[in-house]
Parts: sequence; structure tokens; C-alpha cells
Amino acid sequence: MNARAISADVVLGIVPIALVIALWQGLVSFGYAPGSLLPPPGLVFARLSQQLVSGGFLQEIGVTLLRLFAGFSIAVVLGVGLGLAAAVNPAVNAIVKPVVRVLAPVPKVALYPALLLLLGFDHASKVTLVAADALFPILLSTWYGATMVEQKLVWSALAAGTPRNQILFRIVLPAAMPSILTGCRIGLVISCIVVFLAEMITSTDGLGHLLVVAARTFQTVDMFVPLITISLLGLILNGLLHGVRSYLLRGFPEL
Repeated sequence: MNARAISADVVLGIVPIALVIALWQGLVSFGYAPGSLLPPPGLVFARLSQQLVSGGFLQEIGVTLLRLFAGFSIAVVLGVGLGLAAAVNPAVNAIVKPVVRVLAPVPKVALYPALLLLLGFDHASKVTLVAADALFPILLSTWYGATMVEQKLVWSALAAGTPRNQILFRIVLPAAMPSILTGCRIGLVISCIVVFLAEMITSTDGLGHLLVVAARTFQTVDMFVPLITISLLGLILNGLLHGVRSYLLRGFPEL
């Protein structure tokens, strides 16, 4: 991808965000929404700038990121591992497929009360919820990518002398990498949503907890700050993962 294409992508990404902020400002300026309930974006971003130099706020961001990365990492390890195993081993596939069919449609947040009872109110229950929600898109993307690998690639590798026990990691995994990374991007977005929701439901720290505290005390500006922060974190993390994807797939054609 050349510099001109990157610049075009950046512009196309900024325009919708700018339109949302303009609409937000318009709703406040023309009186369609009271400022006490929907503060103007200038006040929210000014407050966000103040909070970003506050050690306490940065600590709350760190707590949220810790839970997010821990859950997402578990989901990646389990999703890629189970997806590859199910794709190449019929016995594993026979076990994994019905489990996925049953559990994938279930809203994992419905299991959160049970996780709280089993794991408590600290990090473990939230990390587990994030991992459970992010697991299935990664697992399904891995399984699909691995099963779509052309058989002639495997035959060619065997004919070239590649040991059969190395086919999975030297042929199947690299060929399935575009699908795996797409599933990881979906799982990362889900992780951002779920960790924030879990902190809103029950937590004494994190960005979701800050939003709930601000809402209970009718501090609307402070209520929007965590929302903007988690959105920016999701945007940054997605951009970083896209960069990793571009690097790892630099030999693949652009999609």
C-alpha cells in the first residue's frame, strides 16, 4: 500500500468521526438536546485532556487495559489452538463443532452473574467474560481459514520434502493467517465492548466504573469522558493490529 492510499484511508476514516462530532455539536447548539444532559463536545474533550494528565485516571485506563489484554490473549491462544486442531483432526472437530454451535449464539454477558459467584468481583470474572466473548470469532475464523487451505499446497510441501508433522505450522498456519487476523480484529472490538460493560455492571475501578459513578452523581461531562476514552483506545488498538496484520501479510495480495 503506497502513501497516497494510506492518506486516502486516513481521510475516509476521519470524515465520519468529524460528522458525528458536528452532529453532536449541532444538537447542543440548536437546542435539540439540553446541555445538562448532552454537554458540548468541546467541554468533553477539554475535560478528557485534563484527565489524561491525572495519575488516577491513567491508573483506571491501565486497569481496563489489563483486563482487556488478558482476556483477549486467552481468547487468541484458545481460539487459534482449537480452530487449527478442529480443522486438521476429525476427532477434535467432532467435539468442538457441537460445542460451538450451542455456545456461540449465547450472549456471554448472561453468564456474568454465574462468573461473579464462581470467580468473585475482581479481575478474574471480567477477564473470563472478555475471553469467552472474544473466543468464538477467533476460533471460527481460524477454523475457516485452515479448512480453506488448498490441498495442493500440502501436496507440494510434502513432495518438496517437508515432514508431515511440520505441515500444520509451515503450511496451514501461514495460509490461514489472513482469516485468523480478521477474527482477531473482530475479537478485539468485542473485548473493548465487553470489558467496559463488565466494569459498568460490577467493579470498583476501570473506565466503566467511572462512567457509572459519574452518571449516579449527574456529572454528565465526566460521564462522557470514559466513553470517549474507550472509543479512542479501541481505535488505537485496532490501528495497531491492522499494522501488525499488514506486516505479517506483506506477501499476500491486498484485500
